[in-house]
Amino acid sequence: MQIQRIALISVEGDPASTKIGTGETAGQDIYVRHLGEALANLGWQVDMFTRKVSAKQESVVQHSVNCRTIRLQAGELEFVPRDNLFEYLPEFIENFLQFQAENGFKYDLIHTNYWLSSWVGMQLKKIQGSKQVHTYHFLGAVEYNTIENIPFIASQRLVVEKEVLETAERIVATSPQEKQHMRSLVSTKGSIDIIPCGTDIQRFGSIDRQTARLQLGIDPEAQVVLYVGRFDPRKGIETLVRAVAESKLRGKENLQLIIGGGSTPGNSDRIERDRIESIVKELGISDITTFPGRLSQEILPTYYAAADVCVVPSHYEPFGLVAIEAMACSTPVVASDVGGLQFTVVSQETGLLVPPQDVAAFAAAIDRIIVNAEWRDELGKAGRKRVVSKFSWDAIAAQLSELYTEILQPASK
Repeated sequence: MQIQRIALISVEGDPASTKIGTGETAGQDIYVRHLGEALANLGWQVDMFTRKVSAKQESVVQHSVNCRTIRLQAGELEFVPRDNLFEYLPEFIENFLQFQAENGFKYDLIHTNYWLSSWVGMQLKKIQGSKQVHTYHFLGAVEYNTIENIPFIASQRLVVEKEVLETAERIVATSPQEKQHMRSLVSTKGSIDIIPCGTDIQRFGSIDRQTARLQLGIDPEAQVVLYVGRFDPRKGIETLVRAVAESKLRGKENLQLIIGGGSTPGNSDRIERDRIESIVKELGISDITTFPGRLSQEILPTYYAAADVCVVPSHYEPFGLVAIEAMACSTPVVASDVGGLQFTVVSQETGLLVPPQDVAAFAAAIDRIIVNAEWRDELGKAGRKRVVSKFSWDAIAAQLSELYTEILQPASK
């Protein structure tokens, strides 16, 4: 079979980053990188395009024989927040077309990620007739309902997100809930398939709780509550902190709260981290709370495995990658009853779903799991089973490979 080329475009999220899984595009970076590698294993020639942000970065990073990241210049070689990137997209397209010309081929299929890349894909569709598949990762219509300060670019984003839904060959929703939001908030037109995100079921699930605690120096008898993710008000960390404080007040003396994630001082999430640290101090739980900082992909499975419960208190999540990573490690999840979390977490079976921003409900749910080790383990086993059957990268890539083949079929006749 002739190798078919596919371009995965993720302008603001770098799948070759040495700090993959951190910052404002964490889930998107992981999605594109692992999807690219899994598709390459199926025989696709996968080129993942992103924006170059430093002269020190390599322009091409080879991940495997059939998978590489290509960094294109668009604006100055420096980090630019994603809300300020739109004006640089024409240069990104120009350099993408130049890359094609220099290499003597054209990408017949382009899978774009997030709204900025969707605009790039739509222009390439007009210029050279490329077929387009798109994954939103986060809908503007949903995001702007969860924040107070709506950015200047919002109106442009909403127009682009509507256009791509109506013109792309296929939109990939990562959960039924996300598809429902597309239909109710964006447009009734366009073709949508539900294909979830995946996780590495070999990496996540490779260590047991006792060994993980030994490696991290955690008391075997501690009741460990874990948060993993960036520091952002929409992630609901304040709700979790206040819930743990309530649990402690109710006599849970063995509690430990681990808030993992975040970037180095000076980055955009530092303000929220400082705010959360001040709340922890104010509530008198500094002695049971640790902030280990950014957790690398190597150490992350150990933290998940060490926890009695992983909490995902987000105000909204289109999918909820942290939830399936924790479940893959046989750790039950307490999550907000919103968005894709309603799809990934099965309440009473792999964890518990509770109303977002409801401190009392989160405290009660956490307590239910940590006081009943037998039920905790049952939830954990069910979570692992669910992830292995539905959310492995190989399974996700196979579904997308079938979709790509279907879309390209008419052109090959």
